[in-house]
Amino acid sequence: MSPARALCVATVLASGLAPGVALGCACGCGIYEVGTSAMFPDGSGVMAFLDYDYQDQNRNWSGSSEAPAADNGDKDTRTGWLTLGYQDMFSRAWGIRVELPYERRHLETTGGASGDEIVPLDFSGAGDIRVQGIYTGLSPDMSSGLTFGLKLPTGSTRNNDSYGDVDRDSQIGSGSTDILLGGYRRFNMATDYGWSGFLQGLLDVPVLTQARYRPGTEFDAAVGIYYNGWSVGPALVSPMAQAKVSIRASDTGANASNPVASGFERLILSPGIEVNMHPFTVYSDVELPVYQRFTGNQLAASVLFRLEVGYMF
Repeated sequence: MSPARALCVATVLASGLAPGVALGCACGCGIYEVGTSAMFPDGSGVMAFLDYDYQDQNRNWSGSSEAPAADNGDKDTRTGWLTLGYQDMFSRAWGIRVELPYERRHLETTGGASGDEIVPLDFSGAGDIRVQGIYTGLSPDMSSGLTFGLKLPTGSTRNNDSYGDVDRDSQIGSGSTDILLGGYRRFNMATDYGWSGFLQGLLDVPVLTQARYRPGTEFDAAVGIYYNGWSVGPALVSPMAQAKVSIRASDTGANASNPVASGFERLILSPGIEVNMHPFTVYSDVELPVYQRFTGNQLAASVLFRLEVGYMF
């Protein structure tokens, strides 16, 4: 991958624009699954990356506005995700991408022996692995591509205390096998190639479930623009701006903890920057919700932070 192409930054493939069941849960504690156009391939080769995401959900939200904290038994959810990724383009047309997440979560919820005390819980573990194929044979310059694959139920669904205070939708793993279907398009916005943009989308559909719990289907999309014309010594610097949309249906099944309090729509604006000093790239952004609508009462975060370091072989 050339330095110029690697500068392309913008909005989570699932892995990450919008909230993702693969690394999170129906209560909105997932991370956005479409994200950085630096991962769009422009030739054969291998890339490895390490991604860290963090959010603190400490505001109760119902419908399109903030709601009283007393209306929600959950009070605070703080989650950090560390994801190891590997992408290998075997040729100019075909490749594979694998993501292995690890999650740490602090949850404060109402429960315990009396059922009405505030219980703090901390748990962590490996999340749901995602394996995707990549097809880039739609255009000669590889500016368009399709992705397809599976999210596997490798994450734990048994993090709990003796009173069962962790709801099914707050577990690290979803417990489902999901089909992942996505695509992207990269384009130039100026004749000097200084300004560029991209579009990206990902559909996540649970197809095999267990324990009478089915997470909601989710669609994430992103549009981004970035500038390629800056350099600081040997480093290429690319500022960028993104808009991310996420739509997730409510959970279903007898063991859905609270199907009337799951599912959402979100619009997020995300300024970010990428620094490329080949073969290393460093990318960071902040993700700010400007519109969100939740079914029932769910915890919302005011901001999400992301940092990613990549290496191109």
